[in-house]
Amino acid sequence: MRSHGTGSGLATGDVTSAVLAIGRSDFPKILIDTLRRQADFGHCMVFALTRAGLASCLLDAGNIPIGGDLGAAYAGQFHESDPNRDALFEGEGGAPIMLPAFAPRMYGARYRKIFFQDSGIVDKCATAIWTGDTCFYVNFYRIAAQGRFSAAQRDRLEAIAPAIAASVARHFQERTTPDQSLAALFATRAPLSALTPREQEVCRRILEGYSSEAISQGLGISLHSTLTYRKRAYERLGISSQNELFAIVLGLLAGPGSLN
Repeated sequence: MRSHGTGSGLATGDVTSAVLAIGRSDFPKILIDTLRRQADFGHCMVFALTRAGLASCLLDAGNIPIGGDLGAAYAGQFHESDPNRDALFEGEGGAPIMLPAFAPRMYGARYRKIFFQDSGIVDKCATAIWTGDTCFYVNFYRIAAQGRFSAAQRDRLEAIAPAIAASVARHFQERTTPDQSLAALFATRAPLSALTPREQEVCRRILEGYSSEAISQGLGISLHSTLTYRKRAYERLGISSQNELFAIVLGLLAGPGSLN
């Protein structure tokens, strides 16, 4: 199914640490830790596919010993026979895609043997997003010792997929630091740029996980002032919660203007 964007119902706080690690060297580790908390998956691979027919493996991390070999094999040849390829290449920039549920019968015999039987993979979930001519394809796997994803785990992965796809694309395409990314968003992108400088400072610290008390201490203002700036900022943005603020940021990260 195709995701329709990041709404206020998304548990955005669940992926905050990964989004704020964009551009840092520890992004892959934090991404993996975040996803394991959500669905206890075994392995993650990220591929970059281009409309020109090129493929590369950007991330290979987890509990599959031959993961590196699988990544190289997929990038070298097997991406052309991936049954998800049509769904991937129908994607549009800025619109995260959730790929169909895993079914072994979707894959050819040789593909099945190399990527599932030999590796011990018994289940997978996948999401993707296009930025320009590059598709960032994110795959989550579970091996035989873990069993298949439960319905609840699959639901959680689907809920956070838009945020994860946008974060992966942002990290591997630009590799900017999180502070620079947030500062640029608040300085240049509506509706965040419409906030006053102090309202922006408060909102940026909210996104970084600081409590109202910590924000007050960090900015050298009273708790009452912090709460007032937060209230005014939320009113300007038409929101009422931290999750909705985070959803705005994720929407801007995923939008075509932020990734070009």
